[in-house]
Amino acid sequence: MEKLIDQAQTIIKDHHLRWTKQRKMMIESVARHPDRYFNIVEIDQYLREQFPGLSHDTIYRNFKEFEKLGIVELRQHHDQMQVKYSCDFTHHHHFICDICGRVQEIQMPPIDKKFFEKQLPGVKITGHRFELHGICAQCQKKSLQ
Repeated sequence: MEKLIDQAQTIIKDHHLRWTKQRKMMIESVARHPDRYFNIVEIDQYLREQFPGLSHDTIYRNFKEFEKLGIVELRQHHDQMQVKYSCDFTHHHHFICDICGRVQEIQMPPIDKKFFEKQLPGVKITGHRFELHGICAQCQKKSLQ
């Protein structure tokens, strides 16, 4: 975990942002389990207990900034914003277990934007997110027991 925190600290400082106790704790909250998404509301509650003056907007803004820097990945899931430490700083996709929430990285060939733009005339694609959902091998084994 320390390596992940040091990595995030370097990126933040390289972009001329301050490394504060609050930012460190935000990174620690997701770096403990880099293979899982966390609900931002839960992280928000925990951080605001530690730093009573910290606002939800500040936490959300920082996570958005961390996402731009490639430190975390954000996603909307069941009407809730979730955050995860970025497992790899290259383009990749995920398999997410519907039971335990564990995330596994998937390497795929690049998606051809032109293929989709032909199907969506007048649209300019600026990005995409590809997730596979299902039940991981460990959860399947548990259900058989």
